[in-house]
Amino acid sequence: MPLLAWISATLDRQRGVLFHWVPVLLAAGIGAYFALPTEPSAAQYGLIAAGIAGLSGAAWRAGAQAAPVFVALALIGTGLCLAGARAHGVAAPVLEFRYYGPVTGRIVKVDRSASQKPRVTLDQVVLERTAPDRTPERVRLSLHGEQGYVALQPGLTLMVTAHLSPPPGPAEPGGFDFRRMAWFDRLGAVGYARSPALTLAPAEAGARGLAIARLRAAISRGVQSLMPGEAGAFAAAITTGDRSAMAPETIEALRKSNLAHVLAISGLHMGLLTGFVFAALRVAMAAIPYAALRWPTKKIAAVAAIGAGFFYYLLSGGIVATERAMIMITVMFVAILCDRRAISLRSVAIAATLVLALRPESLTEPGFQMSFAATTALVAAFAVLREYDRSWLPRWARPVLALVVSSTVAGAATAPIAAAHFNRIADYGLIANLIAVPAMGLLVMPAAVLAALLWPLGLSFMGLALMKPGVEWILGIAHWVAALPGSVTPVVAPGTAVLPALALGGLWLVLWQGRARWIGVLPMVLGLALWMQTERPVLLVAESGGLVGVMTEGGRALNKPRGDGFVALSWLENDGDSADQEGAHARPGAADGLIDLGGLPIIHLSGRGAIDRVEESCRSASLVIIAKPAQSDAPCLLVDAERLRDTGALAVTLEAGVLKLSGARDAARRLWSP
Repeated sequence: MPLLAWISATLDRQRGVLFHWVPVLLAAGIGAYFALPTEPSAAQYGLIAAGIAGLSGAAWRAGAQAAPVFVALALIGTGLCLAGARAHGVAAPVLEFRYYGPVTGRIVKVDRSASQKPRVTLDQVVLERTAPDRTPERVRLSLHGEQGYVALQPGLTLMVTAHLSPPPGPAEPGGFDFRRMAWFDRLGAVGYARSPALTLAPAEAGARGLAIARLRAAISRGVQSLMPGEAGAFAAAITTGDRSAMAPETIEALRKSNLAHVLAISGLHMGLLTGFVFAALRVAMAAIPYAALRWPTKKIAAVAAIGAGFFYYLLSGGIVATERAMIMITVMFVAILCDRRAISLRSVAIAATLVLALRPESLTEPGFQMSFAATTALVAAFAVLREYDRSWLPRWARPVLALVVSSTVAGAATAPIAAAHFNRIADYGLIANLIAVPAMGLLVMPAAVLAALLWPLGLSFMGLALMKPGVEWILGIAHWVAALPGSVTPVVAPGTAVLPALALGGLWLVLWQGRARWIGVLPMVLGLALWMQTERPVLLVAESGGLVGVMTEGGRALNKPRGDGFVALSWLENDGDSADQEGAHARPGAADGLIDLGGLPIIHLSGRGAIDRVEESCRSASLVIIAKPAQSDAPCLLVDAERLRDTGALAVTLEAGVLKLSGARDAARRLWSP
């Protein structure tokens, strides 16, 4: 058949690079799993598994030219099954009701909430009058009110009276689903306490299994005691992952300047650390004639670098971003041990395949997307540069060119992803990275390694003293760039098809061989066109029923200046609106509870006597919203607490003069959705 012959001939020209598509195909299956409206049944999984087996058999029997087609389809099915297996494998009880009462548990993590209150994650949880099989495996609590009676640290068993509720769903249909993220973290309830937390058992009694967490806490305290202030808080964050001492203003400045990645322990830190260890050991062994002539110094340094990276991974708390970076670094150094090129698209593909196999849910996270987008683009860009003669460049200019190229390429590859997830573009991010990142590699990370080596001798202050100027330089650049006029451009949240289209186009450009690679431009253009045509809902209703926001000519107007703050911020950010909640409340259109939507009156009832006004409101309005359970015999569309409990947050659109409501839970019946 002509079509099969053409496919075979096309694939034959891609021999040698087909493996690069393995993680892409797995990701397609994983993405399909998370896009499903309902959880597949056991029978459906069985059919998919049978299909994979059949496709694998067909690939075995088919000729070498046709086999890749069957393998590709099998990999997509494998990705879907991997995601399903992972989702079922992490299943843990989720609180099904609002709880108020005693909470007992062992602290496994200490950090700070968005309101800068101390926050603890507990395991070994005990709730009053709650059966063990209904008790969440992990609970996260923000500690408000008068605290300070307990020195919070991993291992300590805490007792406190708290309010708990199930992890919240999306702030709007199609929005970020915290409940799904909590499911994979086995976090079954979140809440807060206003009463003082008390110690039920000392940290030493609950230390089992938390040795690394306790070491992290000790190192963080030690770093901050030797380097006080914001510099010490930053140093603790990049060495142990503990950001609890970072000021919100500093974190925001790092985000606005596109330097937030230097705070997260991920590929940059792992690469700088292991690269320094690798290079330092090779230089040290080269200085010893016996070792240089008789030992495989390159491989010894590679093994030591893997060990240093693994220790750094443990010290960071084993978070997903660091785990991903550790896998990538390990693959690259293993390539050195096997006398293969360390940095290649094949190495990136192996690392991505391992990460997706171990944590399929990471595909939906911005960290995974930005990390592999930057790495893939950088490897491809430098592979192109290797083909050009750079001997005309002065020796001193070559690292400068490498820095400019790497910052530009990585910035261009990650900018759409960052804009889609965080609804902002850091306009001066390239400038900030060109100035600040060299200090990270030349001063901060080498000094951190020196401090770690000197720590057992009690001389770590020497390494930290060398580290401090580099840290202060980075923070100074962040604050300077963030303060520049127009440092941030708000961006509207794209539709669900935008990022997949951009990713497919970019990967096709990089991975496909031959002139047909330029076909990748088409899905990228399509994705950008869809993004530019994004339309936001004219009316949004929070799951609580207490907050509504209507789109006006001046931006979204909110009905209240405080309360449901996270939801309000999410709406405004997704609109590409830089206003805060108070500013959005000051806009006319929703403050008095009466909303005009294309000539259709909508009433939001609140305050005393709201229930008594439902019947009258239904006679005069097309839609009535109230945060309490209510009923009405009048002919209107009533959205009350019971309906919102079923639908989640609501988005209202106006189509041909008719109101159309869509809920965050309308079509989703997944493991993590009630």
